[in-house]
Amino acid sequence: MVGVDPDALLTDEALRAAVGALANRNAHHLQAMDDAERADAVAHWRALAVDVLVAARAAVTGDEAPVGPEGRQPGRAVIVFEDAGEEDVAVHAAFHPELEELDGDQVAGTPAQITAMAMLQQLADDPGSEPGPPIIQP
Repeated sequence: MVGVDPDALLTDEALRAAVGALANRNAHHLQAMDDAERADAVAHWRALAVDVLVAARAAVTGDEAPVGPEGRQPGRAVIVFEDAGEEDVAVHAAFHPELEELDGDQVAGTPAQITAMAMLQQLADDPGSEPGPPIIQP
């Protein structure tokens, strides 16, 4: 068996291949969509592909950490920045385990996940806009 760099699973080529496979698998639905629906579907498939490829990389590298003293696995947050045109950047995030949704548009997660959420929130907030939803640490 030829050795493959696990980080190759997170390259643009791998992400395009994964999204292409989802588009091929769902071609009959894709054909029935208008342009806006098609763009939403591709964005959704990209997010799914990032989640799947991050999980596959973790499985290949053995990065699945054992349960810690608090009785849970350490959390993981992976943020992918992708060129989306001349000056635009698409941002995708994957969390393992999934974030916990709480009342009032709040989420709970591990320290790594909360840090990633804070960074994403900071990217999304304009200087003059209202702050994003509050984040609660575990």
